[in-house]
Amino acid sequence: MSYGIYIGKNLTRDGISYLGGYGDEPSSHWLELIPAADLDSAENVPVGVDHTADMPGVRSTVPQSAHAARHLRVSYSYYKGVLAPITNGGLNEYGVAVRDIWSTSRQELIDMTPTTQSGPNYSDLARFVLERAETARQGVELIGALIGEFGESTYGGNSHLIADDDEAWVVIQFAGGQGLWAAERLGDNSIRASRPGYILSVPIDQLEHPDYLYSSNFVSFAVSKGWFNSDRDMEFNANLIYGDGKQKWDGVKWIESQMLDLASRPERIGIEDVMWAVRTPKLTGDTAGYGQVVPLREQKYSMLRMMWHAHIGAMAAPFTPVYMGMQEVPFEYRKHRYLSVGESSRFMDMRHYKQGETESLSTVSQGVESTRSATAIYKRLMYLVLQNPEEFADELQEIWIALESELLTKQSTIAKTSIILLEQKEANLAEQYLDYYCGSELDKALDSAEILAKSFELRTRLKFGIKNQSAPLSMEQIW
Repeated sequence: MSYGIYIGKNLTRDGISYLGGYGDEPSSHWLELIPAADLDSAENVPVGVDHTADMPGVRSTVPQSAHAARHLRVSYSYYKGVLAPITNGGLNEYGVAVRDIWSTSRQELIDMTPTTQSGPNYSDLARFVLERAETARQGVELIGALIGEFGESTYGGNSHLIADDDEAWVVIQFAGGQGLWAAERLGDNSIRASRPGYILSVPIDQLEHPDYLYSSNFVSFAVSKGWFNSDRDMEFNANLIYGDGKQKWDGVKWIESQMLDLASRPERIGIEDVMWAVRTPKLTGDTAGYGQVVPLREQKYSMLRMMWHAHIGAMAAPFTPVYMGMQEVPFEYRKHRYLSVGESSRFMDMRHYKQGETESLSTVSQGVESTRSATAIYKRLMYLVLQNPEEFADELQEIWIALESELLTKQSTIAKTSIILLEQKEANLAEQYLDYYCGSELDKALDSAEILAKSFELRTRLKFGIKNQSAPLSMEQIW
């Protein structure tokens, strides 16, 4: 399902835009750094879904690009039968950030989706934007072009938030197998939350409107189905015509209102407020697989582009900086067997594999699995908090906010040091510096989580006892 929020630069304290959010899937999640690569454009890339997906289809291919940009992303192993690894997006070296968020289409479109659907799925589209787009608008045009030429494999409707340091776009892809999509531009004064992604009134009478793009059949198909009649309808409301008809959901109304209130203060919105918007227990719990906040700042050097990463839902994990210039993700934050789909039937042993049972071998490196799993550690901390939130929730948030505050004060020094090295033509030293810094802070945050978990467990056992009820506890959420 997922969640995304965009804040325009005119509403922020530091004069830059922000894109935040999380993925909302129950499977394993892991942080990835994908290096830039020159590719064979004569080759094709497999995309889409197969017959095992919740909404089945046929795998197909699209042409490979000649070059794939370096990017940071979070991947995961399962959602509605889409083939892994899957991603909701991230940030690339050009400063284009992507968040994938569900957006349910009207039931008639879902029902008419052919079981032989083909073309890129939502994750393919997010990945292609990260690999190929140099601006947010290019990302929108890429999605439109791919759907127009190859179709789309849907799970019932979807959306993307795509942003750079200049603008952002909401892109909605509608189910039905008709290649229907629309995009709305968000400006410097915009606050937009997606869960689900939505576009309301579209000015279809202004064909060259700079803030809207859509498929060639976007209006005509609605007319052909009787869902829109220009003599009857005052406006072309994309959500009412093609979406779930609910307009803004309650959680979207609440967080957009909260952020508007924060923007009206003299100090406007700070990065801490954006982190809060992703962390607040009213919106974030166990279903949030991770959290991201991307500062959309213009950069002379691409390796200084960065995002703040929380390895599970940010109510129980801190936001830690990860830079494009780092060279590898610590083993603890890579893919582990914990919550990875299919791992319960696989071995870390070659005997069955050598006998031809290729599906018997684990998809996780044995070396990685020999290290701590950041997901498992942070999840344990979350469940300790949820057992007795009145005892631990505020305390944990205070600790993580203090840790983040300390990290935030360091970022100007980190950037200045890296710039000095780069201007002295010491790119390798800058990479080593960023790699050491990011890895050290990720590891220190994980150490802190283990210490806190031990403390919370001891206090839980002594003061309350471990609860063993079948129904899990959770915070009250708006969604």
